[in-house]
Amino acid sequence: MRKTIFACLSFAFILFSAPVFAAPAPLNLSAKSAILLVASTGEVLYEKNAHAQQYPASTTKMMTIITALEDGNLNDIVTTSANAANTEGSSMYLRPQERLRLLDMLYGVALVSGNDAAVAIAEHLDGSVERFAKRMTDKAQAIGAVRTNFRNPSGLPDPRHYSTAFDLARIAAYGYKNPRFAEIVGATHKKIVTSQKQETYYNENKLLNLYDGANGVKTGYTDAAGLCLVSAAKRGNTQLIAVVLDADFMWQDSMALLDYGFNHLGEKTLVKAGEVVDAVQVRYGLSGAAKAVVRNNIIVPVSRSSKDSLQIVVDIARDIHAPVVAGQSIGVVKVLYRNQEVASSEVVLTESISEKSWWGRIREYFAQLFSVGRASA
Repeated sequence: MRKTIFACLSFAFILFSAPVFAAPAPLNLSAKSAILLVASTGEVLYEKNAHAQQYPASTTKMMTIITALEDGNLNDIVTTSANAANTEGSSMYLRPQERLRLLDMLYGVALVSGNDAAVAIAEHLDGSVERFAKRMTDKAQAIGAVRTNFRNPSGLPDPRHYSTAFDLARIAAYGYKNPRFAEIVGATHKKIVTSQKQETYYNENKLLNLYDGANGVKTGYTDAAGLCLVSAAKRGNTQLIAVVLDADFMWQDSMALLDYGFNHLGEKTLVKAGEVVDAVQVRYGLSGAAKAVVRNNIIVPVSRSSKDSLQIVVDIARDIHAPVVAGQSIGVVKVLYRNQEVASSEVVLTESISEKSWWGRIREYFAQLFSVGRASA
């Protein structure tokens, strides 16, 4: 049996003053579509035509990477077909029959936007670009990118290949839940050894070197799409995602968005490590109760608008039998934003309690039975 406690802004949240927000400067972006998103909560801090259908160009490859990470074996050896090697556009310059690990192919996709690598991955996992693109679309729509349709893993122009700034931000935020995704898209360079050569590739995302905290995500360009960039930056516990599509000045637009976000947000310790949640009864223990506390701090980014939409929920076991040990997990405390979990920490016991002897347990049983009988009388 478990006990769930809904504590709207309780625990440490009511003990600390609200974060101080700097006044964000107004934005004048060149991009046709743009959005700024808090990755952990999904809160939209800024948007401009965010749901307008656009060509995503190579920002498509975020979904290529996510799909391969979730459905592929990173140590698989991928063989480059002639079809993959001859794919137009940006390239790793792979040759037919050139072989390398799937993980290294993904670095080539992320860093130099290798269309050849993207096609090789699609063929390796699904046998064809078309089947892999269908898999990408299904995944994207399942995570909330419902206005997105992919026809290839590279982002090369196709009238039926489209997305929105909002959808691309959702895809990026989802990707950052996977540490390997963050590692790949945030790498500034990577030495890759194939069956035919060794080469160091450098990330085309200039923000990794220009912007404090930048840690991804993907550039894109075609004549039809214009200049596109999904960018990301993390400072403290705040991970932001910015998207600009069809921009004249994509680097400047992206940095302006990220600045806006960090000025608009503050970090809040909602629950402190060691905060007492409850005293739980331990059946058959030499001591009858033990304190339950939060294991780790829970720190979340909050804005003026989001601070009133946060809720703390504690879910702990109530039927606990001895023996128990200090540090034993008995549940979890969660922070919800608009009913979606955005952060959590285990709830643990603070002390060890040994089990009573059988004789002690029998005495406890009859004592409880006698107590119930007296109450009934």
